[in-house]
Parts: sequence; C-alpha cells; structure tokens
Amino acid sequence: MPDRPSASDEPTFLRWMRLELGRINDGVVAERKRLSLLLREEHPSSVTKGGDRYDFDRGVLLRLEQALPAELQRRLRLPILFYFDSTVPDSFFLADEAAVQALQSLGEISTLREMQGGRLWIAKPIVYAVMSRYPTVMQIVMG
Repeated sequence: MPDRPSASDEPTFLRWMRLELGRINDGVVAERKRLSLLLREEHPSSVTKGGDRYDFDRGVLLRLEQALPAELQRRLRLPILFYFDSTVPDSFFLADEAAVQALQSLGEISTLREMQGGRLWIAKPIVYAVMSRYPTVMQIVMG
C-alpha cells in the first residue's frame, strides 16, 4: 500500500517509541508522596501511571525516618526518581533537590556533588547499588 507509512519513517518511529516508553513507565508512581505522609499510612502505597497499587516497604521508610532530618522528611517525595537519557547511556540523573540532599544525608553520594542545570548525574552502578539498599523507595523513569 503506497499510503501506509514506513516503519523507517522518522515521525512514525518516534510515535511508536513514545508509545513504548509510556508502556515501560506504566509501573512508575504517578503521584509521589512525602515521606512524612507515607510514615503515617497504615499500608504506605501510591498508584502507578498504569493504575496499579504501588506498595512501599515500611521497614525502608522507617530506616529513612531514622536517618533523615525532620525537615527533609517533610520535603522528600517518594519514590526518588532516577531518569534515563539515551544520550548519556552510562548514567541516570536526579531532578529533585530534596532527593539529592537525602542521598547525601544517607552517605550514598558525596556532599560535594551539586546539581547543575537542575540535574545531578549519577553512574548506573551507583544507582543500582543504592536501589538495592533501599527497595521500593526509588524508581527509574525511561525517557
């Protein structure tokens, strides 16, 4: 069919990629909640972009409560989101200053690190290691 777009047609390909990335990100929490609010919930949870329930590990939340100052607990929204950018394949970035401060308070990243242009880049192995130590309170967003 001559009117049918080709799979190699760039606008068609980009639409398809946006659709697939949307599906991949369905498991990402849609409404991030403050740590202080999650600690008050009997079953701390939120809802994903796909509409599913996302449960937080209460034990991890309690560890964060013990380790973070009260002011930061009121500002920190969970899960912490690490963003993937295909132009920087070996790192993820944070775009949330409270998340950066929380990871610094936890000793996971250096206090000498600063956000530049609203982002802080962190190598993938470090992100994966931090995520394994704090399950359910961090997610990766594909973009």
